[in-house]
Amino acid sequence: MKTVNGWLNIIQDWIYPPTCLLCGDSGERGLDLCGACERYLPRTGTACLRCGEALPDGAPSPCGRCLRQPPPFDNCLAAFRYEEPIRHLIHGLKFGHRHACARTLGELTACYFREHAEPPDVIIPVPLHPSRYRERGFNQSLEIARHLSRNLRIPLEFHACARRRTSRPQAELSAKERTKNIRGAFRLEREINARHVVVLDDVVTTGATVSELARTLRQTGVARIDVWAVARA
Repeated sequence: MKTVNGWLNIIQDWIYPPTCLLCGDSGERGLDLCGACERYLPRTGTACLRCGEALPDGAPSPCGRCLRQPPPFDNCLAAFRYEEPIRHLIHGLKFGHRHACARTLGELTACYFREHAEPPDVIIPVPLHPSRYRERGFNQSLEIARHLSRNLRIPLEFHACARRRTSRPQAELSAKERTKNIRGAFRLEREINARHVVVLDDVVTTGATVSELARTLRQTGVARIDVWAVARA
């Protein structure tokens, strides 16, 4: 027996049939992607189980850097490599305001994390500073997290943490500058009553942002903090 949401999805697909965001052909499996384009997505291969960085096949994990200096989170998983055409979908949402990309990325990552990750008690998207939010009009990580949360039936928490100050865009900075740029950028707004938390970001590059947020969350006594990302650079 179909649920109300199930019938609504059928009606929506009938009125607005899924269309591939990459090539314009008909979407498949309810996604705004055709089968051919979905097969060419750059899926994650061998990676460090701690930081999520790509490793050669057969390389030991955790990687040497994580053994020398473990990150403040417990592990990092990314569904895809930050390459085309995933980069195109992320940029389509982030800079092109194409919210259909959020639904597609949320559903794709839900399939990945359902198979490869232990479900947390709550998902916390990386927050934007209010000035950046007003400029963009939305938080891309939150928009993806909404679909991920609904697909995996995991609660979404986006009020517990806030960005306390604005900072330069991380993409403009070196790895060392990113760490300094993001230091002290987050604050806790309220206590998080969860043992296992997932921090969700659209892209993890050096890990500076998710590391700083993880340090902030540790102040509440959260026992386990994982990082989930759509893509790992």
